[in-house]
Amino acid sequence: MNKIRPGLYRDKNMLVIYGVTMMVILGVSSIMPTLPLLMQRFDVEAGGIGWVMSAFTLPGIFFALLAAVLADRFGRKRVLITALLFFGLFGPACAFAENYSQLLFFRFLQGMGAGPLGVLNATILGDLYEGRERMAAMGYLAATLAFGTAFFPAVGGWLAAAHWHYPFFLPLLALPLALAVGLFLDNPEPGRGEAFRDYLRAALETISERRVLLIFCLSLLTFLVLYGPYVTYLPILMATKFGSTPAQIGNMALFSSAAMALASSQAGRLAERFGLRRLLLFSVVLYFAAMALMPHAPSYIWLAVPLAFFGAGQGFYLPALLTMLAELAPTERRAVIMAVNGMILRMGQTLAPLLMGLVYSLGGLNQVYITGAAICVLMFLLALRLRKH
Repeated sequence: MNKIRPGLYRDKNMLVIYGVTMMVILGVSSIMPTLPLLMQRFDVEAGGIGWVMSAFTLPGIFFALLAAVLADRFGRKRVLITALLFFGLFGPACAFAENYSQLLFFRFLQGMGAGPLGVLNATILGDLYEGRERMAAMGYLAATLAFGTAFFPAVGGWLAAAHWHYPFFLPLLALPLALAVGLFLDNPEPGRGEAFRDYLRAALETISERRVLLIFCLSLLTFLVLYGPYVTYLPILMATKFGSTPAQIGNMALFSSAAMALASSQAGRLAERFGLRRLLLFSVVLYFAAMALMPHAPSYIWLAVPLAFFGAGQGFYLPALLTMLAELAPTERRAVIMAVNGMILRMGQTLAPLLMGLVYSLGGLNQVYITGAAICVLMFLLALRLRKH
């Protein structure tokens, strides 16, 4: 495996990818603390508020795959710039929604731009780096996700405390970022030597490999847990059980993300010592512990314990999973393979609030977290089937 260059985290390409990754997080994390306020503003029940997240993630199921095919055939930068412009222009429109239907419509349009971003950031890292540098780059990506997951809920909570409109103006940051991508990103672009039919056939062969399918299943289940019990119903749990304000919700998400950042900074070293598969298994154990403990926290402060477990699980899990997938995908088809994974992630993001909304309606908050724990058990069994890496 190649050595890691000094200062890799300061490479100009990494800096641009940091910005793109922050946009991936912004669209969800900055809105998370506003959900209780949106319930009041638009007179929506807890079982239906998940549509604010699902309307945003739904278009990514379809547009991320289309964008990836275009990125494999015509270049990463063109597609990335277009997606950033779409994201940055339609995000602020949500602030002007007059009713719940309009809010969901604008969230859907914003999600059309957001879908490709979470695919192309990991794809470009897979293009740029190999071996140990690739795992390190994925760790930096996870650390950026952690920082964004911490930073944007806190900022969103502070802004929402002033008015529910304000967090929806944050996507304007994507517009200068699109300019930075055009000027500074220096990534290798895939060639177009093979016919489109051959490209599709080879991509399907890679997608159908057993190990790739297992990774896809793990991705789906992970995001069912992340966007159900955590993103959608943790704010409801905190508001109803502890009377937490949007700012307090954001601050607790900040703590969880700090744990994620710390874990992701060590993910490369631990993966090299124990292997990616063992790191995945340990991550799932942390997820399970978080799901089991969250609804039983006796106070706002004690909730920090399961949230630390959850954040650490995320910090170990994401770099390992993305590195596994990037290594299985050749450059000429990497974007479409990552996009299928991204499409599955978006399915998890979209289905999780709706599924957990149904669970909540039938059994209440405790049942939401029991379901999350059951999903973690299934994840552990699937991760056991991955051969040692």
